[in-house]
Amino acid sequence: MPNWVKSENTDWLSEWLSLNDDERNSQQTIERTLDYRHALMVPLFGRRRHSLGLLIIVRSTEFSERHRSFIKTLSGFAALTLESTALIMQQKQLFESFIRLLAEAVDAKSPHTGGHCYRVPVLTEWLVELADHSNKQCVADFRLDEDMREAVHIAAWLHDCGKVVTPEYVVDKATKLETIYDRIHEVRMRFEVCKLEAELKYWKAATPQGLSESATEQLSHQLKTLDDDFAFVAECNIGSEKMSSEAINRIKQIAARTWTRTIDDQLGLSNDERNRRAGRKTASLPAQEYLLSDQPEHQIARPVGQSFADENLWGFKMQLPEWLYDRGEVKNLSIQYGTLTDEERYKINEHIILTIKMLEALPFPRHLMNVPEIAGGHHERMDGRGYPRAIVASSMSIPARLMAIADVFEALTATDRPYKSGKSPEESLNIMRQMAQGGHFDIELFELFAQSDLPARYAEKFLH
Repeated sequence: MPNWVKSENTDWLSEWLSLNDDERNSQQTIERTLDYRHALMVPLFGRRRHSLGLLIIVRSTEFSERHRSFIKTLSGFAALTLESTALIMQQKQLFESFIRLLAEAVDAKSPHTGGHCYRVPVLTEWLVELADHSNKQCVADFRLDEDMREAVHIAAWLHDCGKVVTPEYVVDKATKLETIYDRIHEVRMRFEVCKLEAELKYWKAATPQGLSESATEQLSHQLKTLDDDFAFVAECNIGSEKMSSEAINRIKQIAARTWTRTIDDQLGLSNDERNRRAGRKTASLPAQEYLLSDQPEHQIARPVGQSFADENLWGFKMQLPEWLYDRGEVKNLSIQYGTLTDEERYKINEHIILTIKMLEALPFPRHLMNVPEIAGGHHERMDGRGYPRAIVASSMSIPARLMAIADVFEALTATDRPYKSGKSPEESLNIMRQMAQGGHFDIELFELFAQSDLPARYAEKFLH
């Protein structure tokens, strides 16, 4: 936009626009006298010599050489100010676009968590506004100025940026045997083989006139047992309830059953899988295989550089599993709660470690230095039993505590997860109230949220 001053009788901007292109692009001061007014028109150019605007100085007396020199210097400062302001706005727009792009990339990895990185920032920003306007004692010292508002906005949008490197088949693991695909289909095939082998065994021993009554009864009993055992394994695979010790023992008993393999299991393997099997003895064919097994090749070694010392730069205090993954079938089917092994749960929790590392590596300006703390605290607990730093409430800012509430409320109410159905806002608040009483959340901040109109407002916007 031109920076100009118009006299009472003369439109100096029109006068400037009437000049030919060569005159306007000359980067020289142009002096005009009209209606007994004197004007200096100074084009403003950026460092790359691109046009920024026009500075027009008008006075009733002529300009002296000293005036011209001063105005030329002034125009330089004006151009620098205009260009710097524009560059700052462009950088802010670029950074805003970048953080939204990163959040969208995280959500795009998984069709089942597609809205998480959008819903959590919205709810978090609602919560900090609520805290700022509340007269409750728990937020009496909290002030939401523009710098804090910007920091919360950025932190909320980047709170899960570490998930960009978390495998989606771990985040979305819906059954215990699932990896990139659900290995329950392999187990089903083995049960089918066992049924066929049992049937063939009796037919081969049968007389030409067919099975005897007792043999038919025994065969029927074995087939029924296999059907019941597979139904039990399939039920355990879902992981909807806690596995009892009796159920785990039954899994081990089923796993001990054998079937006959007649094809070389070394054929068609990748180099990585072949290397993992290097210590396994090759059996001659036909070979007896266990129906379910935990094999050395199921244990995936952790790459060098993916661990951290107890006294680390970031203050992480998380127990590191020995293996990157353990895909043992008996081990996975014996998971007591949910569908995740310790290794997979750590892999999911690791996203917050990566988030903190990524954000602390960024050169945030002074007013945004608290972005990593706000974004990196949503899995901490008020009693110091959270992760990755196991810090207590007194070490966490109010925005970080509020984001923890927003993150869990979104997770409980979400309807796009493959391993659960979404809960109503009322059910979610009841669960979260118990969590708050157990030291998970700041209970006063939780009640501030629960007793406000935000749960209903959130449901109206996101839970149709």
